[in-house]
Amino acid sequence: MLDEIGDVSRVPAFIEEVKAGHGRLMGFGHRVYKSYDPRAKLIKRVADDVFAQTGLNPKLEIALELERIALEDEYFVQRKLYPNVDFYSGLIYQAMGYPTDYFTVLFAIVRLPGWIAQWEEMLADPEQKISRPRQVYVGEAERPYVPIARRG
Repeated sequence: MLDEIGDVSRVPAFIEEVKAGHGRLMGFGHRVYKSYDPRAKLIKRVADDVFAQTGLNPKLEIALELERIALEDEYFVQRKLYPNVDFYSGLIYQAMGYPTDYFTVLFAIVRLPGWIAQWEEMLADPEQKISRPRQVYVGEAERPYVPIARRG
């Protein structure tokens, strides 16, 4: 999203596109936290520490302007869309040198201990009859297997 915006001067136009239903404000909103995500407050401080070491990421200026507008704009306030933890962690991952394509996996890896803990709790609870996870995989459709020797 930050790459798409490209420059802080384009943030207002991007915000208007989102409000008109022609895009999504990624990294905002959370199904549990209906106010500012407390984890986002912590990781924002970590991001500041990271950028003090690595130098300011130009995308941080775009991110901060997005946050400023979203926290003040009635459209986002009414919908309780506040920055979530991933809004800042992506910038940190980029500062660490990870390609953007890795972010989804990195976001999942840090959640794995919580998912395992929930699974263990489910197994330990005799009243829990069935698990109904809400995640639905929407990635690539089934593809034919190509042996590694024939991949190019």
